[in-house]
Amino acid sequence: MLDERKAAILRAVVQGYIETAQPVGSAVIARAADLAVSSATIRNEMAVLERDGYLTQPHTSAGRIPTDKGYRFFVDSLTPPGLLAPAQKVQVRDFFAKAHGALEQVLHDTSQLLANLTHYAAVVIAPPAEGATVRSVQVVGLGPRTGLAVAVLANGAVEKGTIEFDHDVGEERMAAATAHLSAHLAGMTLAAGARVPATGDADTDAVVLAAGRALHRDPGADADHVYLGGASRMAAAFDAVDTVRQILGVLEQEYVVVGLLREVLDRGMSVSIGGEHGDPPLSECSVIVSPYLVEGEAAGTIGVLGPTRMNYPQAMAAVAVVSQRLGRRLSEG
Repeated sequence: MLDERKAAILRAVVQGYIETAQPVGSAVIARAADLAVSSATIRNEMAVLERDGYLTQPHTSAGRIPTDKGYRFFVDSLTPPGLLAPAQKVQVRDFFAKAHGALEQVLHDTSQLLANLTHYAAVVIAPPAEGATVRSVQVVGLGPRTGLAVAVLANGAVEKGTIEFDHDVGEERMAAATAHLSAHLAGMTLAAGARVPATGDADTDAVVLAAGRALHRDPGADADHVYLGGASRMAAAFDAVDTVRQILGVLEQEYVVVGLLREVLDRGMSVSIGGEHGDPPLSECSVIVSPYLVEGEAAGTIGVLGPTRMNYPQAMAAVAVVSQRLGRRLSEG
């Protein structure tokens, strides 16, 4: 625990370094923290904070910069965690008012929105299809011997598959198969398609069986769908070219990004700073992550990845607001 004066000095150093990317000296702290003490006293307190691992001094004559431990104290002491600016609130509201169409497009656009709000790389992981229930299902004809099975899931995803028949199938059979599938699959998962009972009409049953096969997905067979926005913004966040190259290399590996976000959540964290996430190429990065809920259940994940010098209050607010609004939008269908 830090006493009130040390905590105020540490917060001022973090805020100053976030704003300027330059080491923060005692004179700056004296003005920013509004402390009724001398610069010499502040320097002594900063020396103690450095000794205790909250600050470090990159050069002998320079001011101090925060360590991962210093950022962690700053993040944990944020009350409240931050608010979006009025213009950003309007941006989010207008985006979700117009966010209609296929789930894939909504999630892609959401990653771009979050990147624009935070100026960091933004990641949105789609909900898994295998656990979602069916809202509606339809079989439509594409030709005399070709059809398309389409299922709209509760998480907003649309699953579809082409059906090939060895004889002509009329629209009346397609309609009968649609009615039967709707009656038995609504509120169930697509895996239940294999257990849909027979209608008693051989031609309709053939269409129902073919549609069930076209829509079936083996559990765990599909990789997570990852939507990444603002990756190019990472180049502006770091001075070292090698650091940027490593980070962009990590972002290109979707399975690594998915694993990182899930690991952070599994540890009960919403913010992982620097070395806390145990990935050396990302040791100069922080991750802010949140699940989004669809109909009250955790469906997918959103997050931002930026430098440890990120604007934590603003980024945390953006992730919280966007995750809430995305979940609400997908719950509405």
